Amino acid sequence: MEAIIAALRQAVGADSVLTGSDVSMRSAAAWGTPRNVAAQVLVRPRSAADVAAALAVCHAHGQPVVAHGGLTGLVDGAWAEHNEVVLSLERLNQIESVDPVGRTMTVQAGVPLQTVQDAAAEHGLMFPLDLGARGSATVGGNAATNAGGNRVIRYGMTRDMVLGLEAVLANGTIVSSMNSMVKNNAGYDLKQLFIGSEGTLGVITRLVLRLRQQPSSQDTAWAALDTFAHVTDFLDHMDRSLGGTLSAFEVLWQDYYRLVTSPPARSVPPVSAEHPYCVLVEALGGEPESDAQRFEAALTQALEKGLIADAAIGKSQAERDAMWAIRDDVEQLLNFKPLFLFDVSLGIKHMQGYVDTLADELAARWPAHRLFVFGHLGDGNLHVAIHPGAADPDARSEVEDLVYRPLQRIGGSVSAEHGIGLEKKAYLHLARSPAELALMRLLKQTLDPKGILNPGKIFDLSEGCAAKPT
Repeated sequence: MEAIIAALRQAVGADSVLTGSDVSMRSAAAWGTPRNVAAQVLVRPRSAADVAAALAVCHAHGQPVVAHGGLTGLVDGAWAEHNEVVLSLERLNQIESVDPVGRTMTVQAGVPLQTVQDAAAEHGLMFPLDLGARGSATVGGNAATNAGGNRVIRYGMTRDMVLGLEAVLANGTIVSSMNSMVKNNAGYDLKQLFIGSEGTLGVITRLVLRLRQQPSSQDTAWAALDTFAHVTDFLDHMDRSLGGTLSAFEVLWQDYYRLVTSPPARSVPPVSAEHPYCVLVEALGGEPESDAQRFEAALTQALEKGLIADAAIGKSQAERDAMWAIRDDVEQLLNFKPLFLFDVSLGIKHMQGYVDTLADELAARWPAHRLFVFGHLGDGNLHVAIHPGAADPDARSEVEDLVYRPLQRIGGSVSAEHGIGLEKKAYLHLARSPAELALMRLLKQTLDPKGILNPGKIFDLSEGCAAKPT
């Protein structure tokens, strides 16, 4: 390691290579259980050329490397062991340009998502990706994990918002595919190799982001519902009634809604917590007066049809922000220990049966358990948080089996938007076929033959997917 440190300092400058307490005192996670960085060395490049130089050194020495963005992931995708080098992109934090005519923004990978959102807004534009960790999460990390967030139902995942990118391969080769056109079918779309690959195929350094017109209307409401059939019918009704402006449809099961609207949470419930489901629905449009009228009319019709039991509309930006604060107050979950967090995807038609069965199985095994379910629903994404009720050392493995195994039968996915990392790789085979896994391993071996990039994440290269027996 001493030889590698010396080579790294020569390649990127001594002030860009941290060791000792400068590394060990750093946090390894921005959310959840506090942990410090375990690696001995942390490199902070200032440019793609620096990233290339650092990776060339590590490749020559066969030195494992783990890239760090905002550290807001939930699957241990950025965890680095003692013998690994951390490559932090925190200094690649510049917005290089904004093209209001072409509606694109060129940014470095370490720019926080909220900074991108604010810069787009200054030009009357919007970068649609939005999630609770917007202030810490970086766009490079968003792309590396193909983040989803609150507006997938209308704008898609991160991969739908990236037109081009630059990435550095394991051996230090810079692959610049900084396309700025919406339509470009000239050969393979190479950016897709790196989006969602969790830093295992290359390190993303720059991106060309696709911007949209800033909406001039925002209509937000909470609704209370009595059955899951009403939830799905309400989704169909609002989507049809709002003429393509439906941008968010967030569903909170009763336990989670009560959690985030009762002390010690600061939010008050805009609609009664006595109903089994509450929905945060939002539309973004271009005609403030007519959009507001259409939104209110759609809610009134839903009440008249019996789809919803109650509703509350945000009448000001402060009220709308307060409504979103309820959905985003996931920190209330940290009051429960141990707590296991899951991010799964499945067909809407399977959701209620899946949740009911999970609740029954948890109750049979841990009578004092707590189950919190919420999610984007319109795009098939559920977040599941489980407190088994006791510090059982075997609880995690048992809970994971209960959450993940039913997904294979119904064609679901063990990861909707956070990736696989270390936490989910034992269950990847439940969501991907043997042929898919073999192709993933082939891509990894081709682009990273020494296996130095984020080793051990997603799957183990030497053994394929680390699958538990079915």
